[in-house]
Amino acid sequence: MFDLNVPIASSFLGLNNAKKSNKGKQPVVGNALQYTGPQIAVIEARVDLLIHLGYTAIAFNQTVNKKVDPKTHVNILDILLKQLKPRKEIVYMKRLTIILDEDSEKGFGLINAQTSLFNSYDLISLVPTNQATLALACLTHSLPSPLTAHIISIPLTLPRLPFNLKHTLVRTAIKNGAVFEINYVGAVGGDNDTTMTDANAAENGASAKRNWWGAARELTRVTKGKGLIVSSGAVADLDFRAPDDVKNLITLLGVSQDISHCSVTKSPKSLVLRAQTRKTYRAVLSEPQLVVPDQQMEEAPESIPPAPMVTEDTANSKKRPRDEPSMASETDGSKRKKKKRGKEGGQR
Repeated sequence: MFDLNVPIASSFLGLNNAKKSNKGKQPVVGNALQYTGPQIAVIEARVDLLIHLGYTAIAFNQTVNKKVDPKTHVNILDILLKQLKPRKEIVYMKRLTIILDEDSEKGFGLINAQTSLFNSYDLISLVPTNQATLALACLTHSLPSPLTAHIISIPLTLPRLPFNLKHTLVRTAIKNGAVFEINYVGAVGGDNDTTMTDANAAENGASAKRNWWGAARELTRVTKGKGLIVSSGAVADLDFRAPDDVKNLITLLGVSQDISHCSVTKSPKSLVLRAQTRKTYRAVLSEPQLVVPDQQMEEAPESIPPAPMVTEDTANSKKRPRDEPSMASETDGSKRKKKKRGKEGGQR
């Protein structure tokens, strides 16, 4: 089972405060940052809870607002995975989520010049907040490239969807291999990531639960259940649910049980496999060569006689000759003519 959205706040390492106080100074080196013992204990307990619920693949999510600046950006997930203890048969993944707004239309850092920065993440996700950024995510950044964003996360807890889910955009994104994510934290009334709420990409409270149900039904109607994955997006341990509970929850949106099962198992698995090809997009393949085993070489004939050449003489000689009339047919014809002449003379 897969949970591809377990948020890790940047405030754990004090990066938000460091950006404000260290303006104009040299950025903090990522290797110098470390999680404290209590912080690691909280994350370790959360991982144990997810394993107890039945999850075997967990993606830790780092959320960035508006733009990824290579000068100040720090991959906090690399630091985290070095401090977490390894567990057997449990897969850890690193995910980067970028919130797109009006300022992001001019560029939000997802360019080829920064490919090495994004290669440190296993998954890339986009959160559009207006019609222009939705079209940008569905049409441009879902195309196969070294910087493909395979996950489009819809802000479902807002009072109203900030864009229209057009069938053409959704079908194009799914055709390119992207998926649309549903975070069930809004359905259970849990709190979202603070970075999402600060960027006005999510809301908390009683109204958020009502907004989630209306927006999630609209998403399943447009996608017809295709290209959907379900993640938690929860920051509190009480908001996590078991995979079977998540399947039953998604069926309330009007999809079949097969689709709800695939949204937690098959669809996330195929997504992770496609995301791995992002790093090998520009690979070079050598010219294939046929290698024949020695036994077949011994059994094969030493030489194969060449096919006979067809020339004009041989082609003409192979033509079927005309049938010459036989002598018997000539004598029969002459006798018939004589009989006719004899009859004509008798009548006269």
